[in-house]
Amino acid sequence: MRFHTRKWVKPEDLNPNGTLFGGRLLAWIDEEAALYTIIQLENSRVVTKYMSEINFKSSAKQGDIVELGIEVVKFGTTSLTLRCEARNKMTRETILLVDNIVMVNLNKSGEPTPHGKNKVEFVKDRLS
Repeated sequence: MRFHTRKWVKPEDLNPNGTLFGGRLLAWIDEEAALYTIIQLENSRVVTKYMSEINFKSSAKQGDIVELGIEVVKFGTTSLTLRCEARNKMTRETILLVDNIVMVNLNKSGEPTPHGKNKVEFVKDRLS
């Protein structure tokens, strides 16, 4: 799994317990999944269709750094299924695993459309 993004836990990210608010982390994960999918499918029109069960394993507190890792589980005809791990860079503990995030490729009319991809591509390989 490649960890592409780091987020710094700030006071506005905390819940009343003084730890990272789960909704904030899920928003970060959703954004990371969307960005990853946009880059892979070369289309800015993607939406989140599904996130599998989530289970918080640990947390983070103010000042901690959270890393988000994404990997492709499978390429569908119109979708990309991803796996995500959020981990606390300071404690090295996994905060949350999401086994399946399904992102759907859309056309200009907002309808699911085939993307024609079947493997992970890296930007550096597209440039050569």
